[in-house]
Amino acid sequence: MSIDLSYRPEVVELIARTELFIAEHVLPVENEFHGDVAAAGGDDLRRDLNAKAKAAGVFAPHAPVEFGGLGLTMSERAPVFEAAGASTFGPVALHIGAPDEGNVHMLAHVADERQRHEYLAPLAAGDVRSAFAMTEPSPGAGADPNALNTTATKVDGGWKINGRKRFITGADGAGFFIIMARTSGQPGDRGGATMFLAPAETEGISVDRHIHTTDKSMIGGHCEMTFADVFVSDEDVLGAVDEGYRYAQVRLGPARMTHVMRWMGSAVRAHKVALGYVEQRQGFGGRLGDLGMIQQLVADNEIDLAAARALLVRACWELDQGSHASDATSIAKTFGAEAFSRVADRSIQMCGGLGVSEDLPLVRIANELRPFRIYDGPSEVHRWAIAKRAVGRVRKERQE
Repeated sequence: MSIDLSYRPEVVELIARTELFIAEHVLPVENEFHGDVAAAGGDDLRRDLNAKAKAAGVFAPHAPVEFGGLGLTMSERAPVFEAAGASTFGPVALHIGAPDEGNVHMLAHVADERQRHEYLAPLAAGDVRSAFAMTEPSPGAGADPNALNTTATKVDGGWKINGRKRFITGADGAGFFIIMARTSGQPGDRGGATMFLAPAETEGISVDRHIHTTDKSMIGGHCEMTFADVFVSDEDVLGAVDEGYRYAQVRLGPARMTHVMRWMGSAVRAHKVALGYVEQRQGFGGRLGDLGMIQQLVADNEIDLAAARALLVRACWELDQGSHASDATSIAKTFGAEAFSRVADRSIQMCGGLGVSEDLPLVRIANELRPFRIYDGPSEVHRWAIAKRAVGRVRKERQE
């Protein structure tokens, strides 16, 4: 059986266009504002960059063709998203950043026809942003989604949602929310969750405050929210009642991989910056790049990037085959999140004092990468899940 790791000519050409677009239109803005998307203009910047991305033919490569996207498979997205991730503003510019990218993917697979046109169409076009409201303050849902506390109670014609949410990415300025709420059972029970669609102006929805984190590149921040007697009609239930966790799996695996793709681009950029520095910097009788200790750092970066890319390619292939790819996505996400932080840290070390200065982008890249070991599931939770499934397979084989 042959294995073909090449891409269609159209994808290769799109990668090149994306690289050029990022270099000409996005990196200069990121560098000017030191990676702070709010300081750079927030939604005004997003709209400007989205318009330029559309003109360049690189906008929304993941979105369905019928809604104006390029319809790339998961495998085809990987190199394009990596090219965009060379700038921390790149995902915003191409409209492939979290949470909108994952929400586009989920709505395309789960939403009914009316929901697709009312919510997916404007989201895919970049006319609005969205947010996925699941994570809650303690003792609510976080790394353990079964701890879900927010409730949805059945009323005439729909549901009333009550609860608090925390770390809701993109909440400030979102056009609508996908809300995960408990419709049966008690906190701690498996299942019993439902997803609801609600426009941001719905009475009872409140964005209370921004939680300031080390990453500064995500539009709308990471926010605390309150849902107080928020009425959602029956027609805005996303998927089936009590099946929210099952439907969310459509989003979670692919969204983890697109995180790996985007931050792969950032890690590659950090490595290239360090390579450029050690290749020309003189010290100890020669160039730093000729010193053994520096060469070890360079080699370890190369190994981490190559291994992360290989795991990503495998996971995307499984997803494209229709598999949940639970193991492959957890492995690629965990390794990638940790490898990229190692790459950024080594790159800083190679550049010495400049590495920790704002003259180079390395510190802000490191600050963007660090939360990835927590976002979309902490590394420890993924390790627990990987091990649990492995032991379960052996147990099942023994029983059979």
